[in-house]
Amino acid sequence: MIWAAVGLAVAAPLVAAGISPLLQYRQPIYIVAGFAGIAGLCLMLVQPLLAGGVLPGLERFRGRRVHRIVGMALVAMVVVHVAGLWIFSPPDVVDVLLLRSPTPFSVWGVLAMWAVFGAALLAVFRRRLRLRVWRAGHSALVSVAVAGTILHALLIDGTMEPVTKVALCGIVAVALAVVLIRLKPWRKGARP
Repeated sequence: MIWAAVGLAVAAPLVAAGISPLLQYRQPIYIVAGFAGIAGLCLMLVQPLLAGGVLPGLERFRGRRVHRIVGMALVAMVVVHVAGLWIFSPPDVVDVLLLRSPTPFSVWGVLAMWAVFGAALLAVFRRRLRLRVWRAGHSALVSVAVAGTILHALLIDGTMEPVTKVALCGIVAVALAVVLIRLKPWRKGARP
C-alpha cells in the first residue's frame, strides 16, 4: 500500500507535466531541465522514507544504501536542472546565482540547491564528523532543501499542473516532518 501511494504521488505530477500544453512552445533543453527539477522533487519524497525505514521490503542497511544512491541521483537532478537552464539562458542563471533575479522563486531555488549540495557534502564526510553533529547538520540542511524546493516549485507557474504540484509538495513536507519527528536527529542517542 505504501509503495502504491508513493508511486502515485510521484507519477501523477510527472504525467500531468508531460501532457502540459505549455511543453509545445518549449525547446528540448528547457523541457529536460524542467523535468529534472520535477524528478528532484519526487526524489525528495523518497529520501526521508528511505532514511526512516518506512518503505516495506527495504531493511535498515539496504534502505541506507538505496538512500545514498537516491541522494546521488537527487544531486544529479539538481545539476541537470541548473545546467539545462544555463544552456537555455546563461544570463538568467547568472542573475539567479548572484541573487539578482527579480523572480522570487529563484532565491528559493538557489537556497535549496546549496542546501542539497551541503547535505550531500556532509554525507561524504559523515565518518569524519561526530554522529550527533552529522545527524543534526544533515537534517537541518535537508529541511532547508525541502522547504526551499517546495517554495521554489509553488511560486513557478509552469508545466507542473497546480493540483498535483501542491499535493506532491504537501506530501514531501509531511514525509520529512514525520520522519524527523520519528528519528529525532537532534537528540543525543538518536538512531544513526
